Amino acid sequence: MLSGIPLVLLLAAAVAFIVVATAKFDLHAFLTLLVAAYGTALIAGLNPTKAASLVTDGFGSTLGYIGIVILAGTIIGTVLEKSGAAIVIAETILGWVGEEYTTEVMAVTGGVVSIPVFCDSGFVILSGLNRSLAERSSLSLSTLAVALAGGLYVTHVFVPPTPGPIAAAAILGADVGLVMLVGILVSAPIIALASVWAERVASRFHIDPSPDMTVGEIKEEYGTLPSPAASFAPLVVPIVLIAVGSVAAFPSAENPAFVHGALQNWLLFVGDPAVALLIGAFVGFAIVPTYTDEVTSEWVTEGLTNAAVILAVTGAGGAFGNVLGALPLKEFVSSTFGGLGIGLLAAFVIAAALKTTLGSSTVAILTTSSLIAPLLGPLGLASQWGSVFAVLAIGAGAMTVSHANDSYFWIITEFSDMEAATAYQAWTAATAVLGVASIVWILVLHSVVPTVL
Repeated sequence: MLSGIPLVLLLAAAVAFIVVATAKFDLHAFLTLLVAAYGTALIAGLNPTKAASLVTDGFGSTLGYIGIVILAGTIIGTVLEKSGAAIVIAETILGWVGEEYTTEVMAVTGGVVSIPVFCDSGFVILSGLNRSLAERSSLSLSTLAVALAGGLYVTHVFVPPTPGPIAAAAILGADVGLVMLVGILVSAPIIALASVWAERVASRFHIDPSPDMTVGEIKEEYGTLPSPAASFAPLVVPIVLIAVGSVAAFPSAENPAFVHGALQNWLLFVGDPAVALLIGAFVGFAIVPTYTDEVTSEWVTEGLTNAAVILAVTGAGGAFGNVLGALPLKEFVSSTFGGLGIGLLAAFVIAAALKTTLGSSTVAILTTSSLIAPLLGPLGLASQWGSVFAVLAIGAGAMTVSHANDSYFWIITEFSDMEAATAYQAWTAATAVLGVASIVWILVLHSVVPTVL
């Protein structure tokens, strides 16, 4: 079996294959990751039978933990979109803070909506409202477009149950509740930074909002809209349940700090991410004014269909990670880098390189998680907090940077009438700033949070 430098070169070749296959030859990430997993195992000298079992076991074990969570999360996102609840959330936040803070409102709205909804879907859902608010507040559409896109982007890479960070938590063995709580702590100032960038930089590029519909007409298109409380409920309920479950298990299920006995068991049950998200999905059904089989069947089917690709890629990423875990990489990394304290920076750099090359934040998160998982110990990240911050460092890298190979880049340009040259200055540069600021903030929190808690 390969070891030492030859094994590291093989790993570099596997990453290069993933990049070239997906970016140049447009091979789907699912197939690319599986081919990389099988190829790495065989070339490294593993027994073919063992190689086959490592891939299937890694695929199955990853989806066994995370599958229900991703499926339930996409159902919640579909309900928020189809019911018009996403529009209500935006309008409610606007009412709370006032129209004079429209830029901040759109950034915060994006951050809230993107927790269960993919950032590109969230931008499409809210683009009409974005135009209307830009017209109402006499702002350039580029200002609100970048604010909204930034808010969506931040929680997309940091806060479960967005599939990327929740899959990374599964692969790295991180506590989902802690990832969620610290992810929100990481996201808050970065969302604020996105709104500042939008006001100071993106505003220099004037784009006429040219709204197709007024806010009233947007609401009318969705018919009878749910109340603000009902609109927020599918988001808030699972987040609260997962957070409560994490508190109930802290510092460990065997030695709980706050609750005991049957109560603890029930809190751990409803706080399980799969259970919490499933409850959130049924809460979503309850917010729809007219409860029909379209909601319980057609919308659910659409959500499940949307989840299929991310499930496939997540499982393939888990398979690749399982293969890497069976190779003697730990010894080499431990002897070479063990005392340098570069674990979080290594995770950030790898994810940033993959994001910049591949375009997909989710693929960058999953691939980097698979690479980092067997190396958590040597990189000094094997503790409870180490794995949590590893997930967040990977998320920071996965937003650095968004450019022409990223579908989200083109959604932003197309839905905000932004020329590509403008988007590079207003959006791509923003993602570089947000990514670097994120990893700096994460490093600060990593030095403080574990000592406090």
